[in-house]
Amino acid sequence: MDGGNTFRNNQKSMVTAADFVRVREGEQESDSIVRPSLGYWSNVLRKMVTNKVAVICFIYTVVVVGFAVFAPMFSPYEYDMTNLTKGNLSPGGSHWFGTDAVGRDLWTRVWVGARVSLLIGLFGSIIPEILGILVGGIAGYFGGWVDMVIMRIIDVGLCIPSLVYITMLMLFMGGGPVTIIAALAMTGWMGSARSVRGRVMQFKNREFVLASKTLGGGPVRLIFKDILPNIMGQLVVGVTSGIPSAIFMEAYLSFIGMGVQSPMTSWGQLSQTGVNVFRIHPYQLYIPSIIISVTILILYIFGNCLRDALDPKLGL
Repeated sequence: MDGGNTFRNNQKSMVTAADFVRVREGEQESDSIVRPSLGYWSNVLRKMVTNKVAVICFIYTVVVVGFAVFAPMFSPYEYDMTNLTKGNLSPGGSHWFGTDAVGRDLWTRVWVGARVSLLIGLFGSIIPEILGILVGGIAGYFGGWVDMVIMRIIDVGLCIPSLVYITMLMLFMGGGPVTIIAALAMTGWMGSARSVRGRVMQFKNREFVLASKTLGGGPVRLIFKDILPNIMGQLVVGVTSGIPSAIFMEAYLSFIGMGVQSPMTSWGQLSQTGVNVFRIHPYQLYIPSIIISVTILILYIFGNCLRDALDPKLGL
């Protein structure tokens, strides 16, 4: 009798264990349905959306870009329209940021200047990055004497201060946004090329690249289809970090009189004009200077947040 009871109890425990296994398997299946695995870029987006600092920086950037695009359209004043009877008016109802010495509305000029500064920042970062990708990809992939020649040229170019290139371009091309972008491209591609070269040399001997090469992939395909997508995160961070640097360079050049010239305006040009009347009309310096400082700070912070989101080592 005791043996029969023991056998029946063992059968009950086995059924219970089997049921438990089926329940656990069902839970795992439901978890796999409810919580699908995220791809790399989906995970990057999730990190950025859940990062409050990144969201605030993104909202600020969108607001600044929105004002730069739409504010001059709805302003009753043209950015270069003068009115000597309304010179140096303090910020008020009709002129929210006041006017300058010749009566031009500073609200309109600030946001027209934002267009110029942001476009210089964007193209002054993207163009050097593209040139750096091309040159660095060629040097890193082919190596040998090609790499040696390119890197020696870069070493010599980096020894010359960037202000020398900028001064030479100003003499031949004159001041203006195009000249500043060309100067930034001339000096910025070398650092980008060095960085891309190192990453390409790191990836070109990986198994997936060798397999693609064995299947007949040419240098162009191997560089642009196999290697560059794996370092795209670093390239995106390079662009986002280069935008505030380019904006600062434009502000510096315009401030010392080598950049954008009046009546065309930019944030740096407005600061250069405002510093001449700083003691009498400080708002003409404070307003563009504060906007420059906050925008550059926000873009740097956003670039750091993006760098952390693109780093797979920092967790999911």
